[in-house]
Amino acid sequence: MLSRRFLRIKVLQAIYAYMQEGPESINSGEKQLLKSLDKLYELYIRQLSLLIEISDFAQRRIEENKLKFLPTESDLNPNTRFINNQFISQLAANRDFIKKRDQYKITWADDEEMIRKLYNQLRESTAYTAYMAASETSYKLDKEFVEKIFEEIVAQSELLESYYEERSIYWSDDFEITLYMVQKTIRGFRADHDEYTPLPALLKDENAGEGSEDLDFVKNLYRKTIIHSDEFNGIIAEKAQNWEIDRIALMDMLLLKMAMTEFIDFPSVPVKVTLNEYIELAKSFSTPKSKLFINGILDKLIVDFKADGRLVKTGRGLME
Repeated sequence: MLSRRFLRIKVLQAIYAYMQEGPESINSGEKQLLKSLDKLYELYIRQLSLLIEISDFAQRRIEENKLKFLPTESDLNPNTRFINNQFISQLAANRDFIKKRDQYKITWADDEEMIRKLYNQLRESTAYTAYMAASETSYKLDKEFVEKIFEEIVAQSELLESYYEERSIYWSDDFEITLYMVQKTIRGFRADHDEYTPLPALLKDENAGEGSEDLDFVKNLYRKTIIHSDEFNGIIAEKAQNWEIDRIALMDMLLLKMAMTEFIDFPSVPVKVTLNEYIELAKSFSTPKSKLFINGILDKLIVDFKADGRLVKTGRGLME
Protein backbone atom coordinates (compact mmCIF):
# COMPACT_ATOMS: atom_id res chain seq x y z
CA MET A 1 0.00 0.00 0.00
CA LEU A 2 2.81 2.42 0.78
CA SER A 3 4.43 3.93 -2.27
CA ARG A 4 8.21 3.91 -2.64
CA ARG A 5 8.20 7.64 -1.85
CA PHE A 6 6.72 7.02 1.58
CA LEU A 7 9.23 4.20 2.11
CA ARG A 8 12.06 6.57 1.23
CA ILE A 9 10.70 9.04 3.79
CA LYS A 10 10.72 6.39 6.52
CA VAL A 11 14.30 5.45 5.63
CA LEU A 12 15.31 9.13 5.59
CA GLN A 13 13.87 9.57 9.09
CA ALA A 14 15.70 6.48 10.32
CA ILE A 15 19.06 7.54 8.86
CA TYR A 16 18.63 11.04 10.28
CA ALA A 17 18.05 9.51 13.73
CA TYR A 18 21.11 7.31 13.33
CA MET A 19 23.32 10.22 12.26
CA GLN A 20 22.11 12.22 15.25
CA GLU A 21 23.67 9.60 17.54
CA GLY A 22 20.46 7.69 18.01
CA PRO A 23 20.77 3.88 17.68
CA GLU A 24 24.05 2.32 18.82
CA SER A 25 24.47 0.24 15.68
CA ILE A 26 23.11 -0.28 12.18
CA ASN A 27 21.34 -3.40 13.41
CA SER A 28 19.53 -1.65 16.23
CA GLY A 29 18.69 1.22 13.90
CA GLU A 30 17.23 -1.20 11.39
CA LYS A 31 15.08 -2.78 14.12
CA GLN A 32 13.75 0.66 15.01
CA LEU A 33 13.05 1.36 11.35
CA LEU A 34 11.05 -1.86 10.99
CA LYS A 35 9.24 -1.12 14.25
CA SER A 36 8.31 2.31 12.93
CA LEU A 37 6.74 0.65 9.89
CA ASP A 38 4.77 -1.70 12.13
CA LYS A 39 3.64 1.23 14.31
CA LEU A 40 2.58 3.04 11.15
CA TYR A 41 0.37 0.10 10.22
CA GLU A 42 -1.02 0.00 13.75
CA LEU A 43 -2.00 3.66 13.43
CA TYR A 44 -3.71 2.87 10.11
CA ILE A 45 -5.77 0.10 11.76
CA ARG A 46 -6.57 2.45 14.64
CA GLN A 47 -7.79 5.10 12.19
CA LEU A 48 -10.11 2.55 10.58
CA SER A 49 -11.37 1.46 13.99
CA LEU A 50 -12.13 5.09 14.83
CA LEU A 51 -14.80 5.19 12.12
CA ILE A 52 -16.49 2.17 13.68
CA GLU A 53 -16.16 3.60 17.19
CA ILE A 54 -17.91 6.84 16.19
CA SER A 55 -20.75 4.78 14.70
CA ASP A 56 -20.93 2.66 17.87
CA PHE A 57 -21.05 5.84 19.95
CA ALA A 58 -23.98 7.07 17.86
CA GLN A 59 -25.72 3.75 18.46
CA ARG A 60 -25.23 4.08 22.23
CA ARG A 61 -26.63 7.61 22.14
CA ILE A 62 -29.73 6.40 20.34
CA GLU A 63 -30.32 3.70 22.94
CA GLU A 64 -29.76 6.17 25.80
CA ASN A 65 -32.20 8.68 24.29
CA LYS A 66 -34.93 6.04 24.15
CA LEU A 67 -34.60 5.65 27.92
CA LYS A 68 -35.20 9.32 28.72
CA PHE A 69 -37.92 10.08 31.23
CA LEU A 70 -39.75 12.09 28.56
CA PRO A 71 -38.40 10.94 25.19
CA THR A 72 -39.31 12.91 22.09
CA GLU A 73 -40.68 11.46 18.89
CA SER A 74 -37.19 11.63 17.35
CA ASP A 75 -35.80 9.83 20.41
CA LEU A 76 -38.28 6.99 20.01
CA ASN A 77 -38.04 6.82 16.22
CA PRO A 78 -34.51 7.97 15.40
CA ASN A 79 -32.93 8.30 11.99
CA THR A 80 -30.64 5.24 11.85
CA ARG A 81 -29.06 5.92 8.49
CA PHE A 82 -25.61 6.63 9.95
CA ILE A 83 -25.47 3.69 12.36
CA ASN A 84 -26.60 1.41 9.51
CA ASN A 85 -24.01 2.76 7.08
CA GLN A 86 -23.21 -0.16 4.79
CA PHE A 87 -19.51 0.57 4.43
CA ILE A 88 -18.92 0.90 8.18
CA SER A 89 -20.89 -2.31 8.80
CA GLN A 90 -18.83 -4.05 6.13
CA LEU A 91 -15.57 -2.89 7.71
CA ALA A 92 -16.70 -3.84 11.23
CA ALA A 93 -17.40 -7.40 10.03
CA ASN A 94 -14.15 -7.78 8.11
CA ARG A 95 -12.19 -10.67 9.61
CA ASP A 96 -8.78 -9.33 8.63
CA PHE A 97 -9.59 -5.98 10.27
CA ILE A 98 -10.87 -7.71 13.44
CA LYS A 99 -7.75 -9.89 13.60
CA LYS A 100 -5.38 -6.95 13.26
CA ARG A 101 -7.35 -4.75 15.64
CA ASP A 102 -7.13 -7.51 18.25
CA GLN A 103 -3.43 -8.11 17.58
CA TYR A 104 -2.70 -4.44 18.29
CA LYS A 105 -5.09 -4.48 21.28
CA ILE A 106 -6.85 -1.39 19.98
CA THR A 107 -9.60 0.01 22.19
CA TRP A 108 -11.24 3.40 22.65
CA ALA A 109 -12.73 2.56 26.06
CA ASP A 110 -10.82 5.33 27.86
CA ASP A 111 -11.37 7.96 25.18
CA GLU A 112 -15.13 8.47 25.14
CA GLU A 113 -14.85 12.22 25.64
CA MET A 114 -12.80 12.61 22.48
CA ILE A 115 -15.16 10.31 20.57
CA ARG A 116 -18.08 12.44 21.79
CA LYS A 117 -16.40 15.61 20.48
CA LEU A 118 -15.72 14.03 17.10
CA TYR A 119 -19.30 12.76 16.92
CA ASN A 120 -20.67 16.23 17.74
CA GLN A 121 -18.47 17.74 15.04
CA LEU A 122 -19.85 15.16 12.66
CA ARG A 123 -23.46 15.94 13.53
CA GLU A 124 -22.88 19.66 13.03
CA SER A 125 -21.38 19.19 9.55
CA THR A 126 -23.33 19.98 6.39
CA ALA A 127 -22.27 16.61 4.96
CA TYR A 128 -23.99 14.79 7.83
CA THR A 129 -27.16 16.87 7.54
CA ALA A 130 -27.41 16.22 3.81
CA TYR A 131 -26.63 12.52 4.22
CA MET A 132 -29.22 11.94 6.93
CA ALA A 133 -31.90 13.80 4.94
CA ALA A 134 -31.25 12.05 1.61
CA SER A 135 -34.22 10.16 0.20
CA GLU A 136 -32.27 7.35 -1.46
CA THR A 137 -29.73 4.98 0.02
CA SER A 138 -27.02 2.84 -1.54
CA TYR A 139 -23.63 1.36 -0.77
CA LYS A 140 -22.01 3.93 -3.06
CA LEU A 141 -23.58 6.87 -1.21
CA ASP A 142 -22.71 5.36 2.17
CA LYS A 143 -19.09 4.89 1.19
CA GLU A 144 -18.82 8.38 -0.30
CA PHE A 145 -20.20 9.82 2.95
CA VAL A 146 -17.62 7.96 5.05
CA GLU A 147 -14.82 9.18 2.79
CA LYS A 148 -16.13 12.74 3.06
CA ILE A 149 -16.39 12.80 6.85
CA PHE A 150 -12.98 11.18 7.15
CA GLU A 151 -11.48 13.98 5.05
CA GLU A 152 -13.45 16.80 6.71
CA ILE A 153 -13.61 15.66 10.34
CA VAL A 154 -10.92 13.06 11.13
CA ALA A 155 -8.17 14.36 8.86
CA GLN A 156 -8.67 17.95 10.07
CA SER A 157 -8.79 17.13 13.78
CA GLU A 158 -5.91 18.72 15.70
CA LEU A 159 -7.30 17.05 18.82
CA LEU A 160 -6.93 13.61 17.27
CA GLU A 161 -3.46 14.35 15.89
CA SER A 162 -2.28 15.50 19.33
CA TYR A 163 -3.86 12.40 20.88
CA TYR A 164 -1.78 10.15 18.63
CA GLU A 165 1.42 12.11 19.15
CA GLU A 166 1.09 11.78 22.92
CA ARG A 167 0.73 8.00 22.72
CA SER A 168 3.69 7.08 20.55
CA ILE A 169 6.87 8.80 19.44
CA TYR A 170 6.52 6.84 16.21
CA TRP A 171 3.21 8.51 15.40
CA SER A 172 4.37 12.11 15.46
CA ASP A 173 5.21 12.01 11.75
CA ASP A 174 2.76 9.33 10.62
CA PHE A 175 -0.63 11.02 10.87
CA GLU A 176 -0.56 12.37 7.31
CA ILE A 177 0.60 9.07 5.84
CA THR A 178 -2.22 7.13 7.51
CA LEU A 179 -4.77 9.59 6.12
CA TYR A 180 -3.61 8.62 2.64
CA MET A 181 -3.70 4.92 3.55
CA VAL A 182 -7.26 5.05 4.95
CA GLN A 183 -8.56 7.06 2.00
CA LYS A 184 -7.01 4.57 -0.38
CA THR A 185 -8.61 1.69 1.55
CA ILE A 186 -12.07 3.26 1.53
CA ARG A 187 -11.90 3.88 -2.21
CA GLY A 188 -10.74 0.33 -2.81
CA PHE A 189 -13.66 -1.38 -1.04
CA ARG A 190 -16.52 -2.71 -3.16
CA ALA A 191 -20.09 -3.68 -2.34
CA ASP A 192 -19.40 -7.32 -3.19
CA HIS A 193 -16.44 -7.61 -0.80
CA ASP A 194 -17.25 -10.15 1.88
CA GLU A 195 -15.93 -10.60 5.42
CA TYR A 196 -12.94 -12.58 4.12
CA THR A 197 -11.64 -9.80 1.85
CA PRO A 198 -8.16 -8.93 3.19
CA LEU A 199 -7.15 -5.39 4.03
CA PRO A 200 -4.27 -3.97 1.99
CA ALA A 201 -0.86 -4.93 3.38
CA LEU A 202 1.55 -2.15 4.32
CA LEU A 203 3.99 -3.31 1.63
CA LYS A 204 2.37 -4.23 -1.65
CA ASP A 205 4.20 -7.56 -1.97
CA GLU A 206 4.32 -8.32 1.76
CA ASN A 207 2.41 -11.59 1.45
CA ALA A 208 4.31 -12.88 -1.56
CA GLY A 209 5.81 -16.34 -1.11
CA GLU A 210 9.25 -15.26 -2.26
CA GLY A 211 9.44 -12.38 0.21
CA SER A 212 8.85 -8.67 0.03
CA GLU A 213 10.78 -6.68 -2.52
CA ASP A 214 9.70 -3.48 -0.77
CA LEU A 215 11.01 -4.71 2.57
CA ASP A 216 14.36 -5.53 0.95
CA PHE A 217 14.34 -2.06 -0.60
CA VAL A 218 13.88 -0.45 2.83
CA LYS A 219 16.55 -2.52 4.57
CA ASN A 220 19.15 -2.18 1.82
CA LEU A 221 18.62 1.54 1.33
CA TYR A 222 19.03 2.12 5.05
CA ARG A 223 22.07 -0.12 5.52
CA LYS A 224 23.98 0.72 2.38
CA THR A 225 23.51 4.47 2.72
CA ILE A 226 25.09 4.33 6.19
CA ILE A 227 27.87 1.95 5.10
CA HIS A 228 28.80 4.18 2.15
CA SER A 229 28.44 7.40 4.16
CA ASP A 230 32.13 8.26 4.60
CA GLU A 231 32.96 7.39 1.00
CA PHE A 232 30.08 9.55 -0.23
CA ASN A 233 31.26 12.48 1.90
CA GLY A 234 34.43 12.65 -0.17
CA ILE A 235 32.58 12.34 -3.48
CA ILE A 236 30.10 15.06 -2.56
CA ALA A 237 32.87 17.38 -1.32
CA GLU A 238 34.63 16.97 -4.64
CA LYS A 239 31.51 17.90 -6.63
CA ALA A 240 30.24 20.68 -4.36
CA GLN A 241 32.70 23.33 -5.45
CA ASN A 242 32.75 26.46 -3.30
CA TRP A 243 30.99 24.55 -0.52
CA GLU A 244 32.67 23.23 2.60
CA ILE A 245 31.26 19.81 3.45
CA ASP A 246 30.28 20.86 6.99
CA ARG A 247 28.33 23.83 5.62
CA ILE A 248 26.01 21.67 3.52
CA ALA A 249 22.70 21.08 5.28
CA LEU A 250 22.56 17.67 6.94
CA MET A 251 19.28 16.84 5.20
CA ASP A 252 20.82 17.67 1.82
CA MET A 253 23.72 15.35 2.59
CA LEU A 254 21.38 12.52 3.55
CA LEU A 255 19.24 12.95 0.45
CA LEU A 256 22.34 12.97 -1.77
CA LYS A 257 23.72 9.84 -0.09
CA MET A 258 20.44 7.97 -0.42
CA ALA A 259 20.21 8.90 -4.09
CA MET A 260 23.81 7.78 -4.68
CA THR A 261 23.05 4.48 -2.99
CA GLU A 262 20.13 3.93 -5.34
CA PHE A 263 22.30 4.80 -8.33
CA ILE A 264 24.96 2.27 -7.38
CA ASP A 265 23.23 -0.51 -5.46
CA PHE A 266 19.71 -0.68 -6.91
CA PRO A 267 19.99 -1.89 -10.51
CA SER A 268 16.21 -2.15 -11.01
CA VAL A 269 15.44 1.46 -10.02
CA PRO A 270 15.60 3.79 -13.05
CA VAL A 271 18.04 6.68 -12.84
CA LYS A 272 15.34 9.20 -13.70
CA VAL A 273 13.06 7.88 -10.95
CA THR A 274 15.78 8.25 -8.32
CA LEU A 275 16.66 11.74 -9.53
CA ASN A 276 13.06 12.94 -9.50
CA GLU A 277 12.24 11.33 -6.15
CA TYR A 278 15.06 13.01 -4.24
CA ILE A 279 14.44 16.39 -5.82
CA GLU A 280 10.81 16.08 -4.65
CA LEU A 281 11.89 15.02 -1.15
CA ALA A 282 14.20 18.02 -0.99
CA LYS A 283 11.22 20.31 -1.56
CA SER A 284 9.47 18.86 1.49
CA PHE A 285 12.34 18.18 3.88
CA SER A 286 15.07 20.72 3.20
CA THR A 287 15.66 24.37 2.31
CA PRO A 288 14.03 26.26 -0.58
CA LYS A 289 17.27 26.15 -2.59
CA SER A 290 18.07 22.52 -1.83
CA LYS A 291 16.29 21.08 -4.86
CA LEU A 292 18.56 23.04 -7.21
CA PHE A 293 21.68 22.11 -5.26
CA ILE A 294 20.76 18.41 -5.12
CA ASN A 295 19.76 18.35 -8.79
CA GLY A 296 23.07 19.91 -9.78
CA ILE A 297 25.19 17.50 -7.73
CA LEU A 298 23.27 14.42 -8.84
CA ASP A 299 23.51 15.42 -12.51
CA LYS A 300 27.31 15.54 -12.18
CA LEU A 301 27.40 12.23 -10.31
CA ILE A 302 25.33 10.46 -12.97
CA VAL A 303 27.89 11.44 -15.58
CA ASP A 304 30.82 10.28 -13.42
CA PHE A 305 29.18 7.03 -12.31
CA LYS A 306 28.39 6.15 -15.93
CA ALA A 307 31.97 6.85 -16.96
CA ASP A 308 33.34 4.79 -14.06
CA GLY A 309 31.04 1.87 -14.75
CA ARG A 310 29.41 2.18 -11.32
CA LEU A 311 25.99 3.00 -12.74
CA VAL A 312 24.69 -0.35 -13.89
CA LYS A 313 20.97 -0.72 -14.45
CA THR A 314 19.14 -3.81 -15.68
CA GLY A 315 16.29 -3.50 -18.13
CA ARG A 316 15.47 -1.18 -20.99
CA GLY A 317 15.07 2.51 -20.21
CA LEU A 318 16.51 2.34 -16.71
CA MET A 319 19.60 4.38 -17.54
CA GLU A 320 17.66 7.39 -18.85
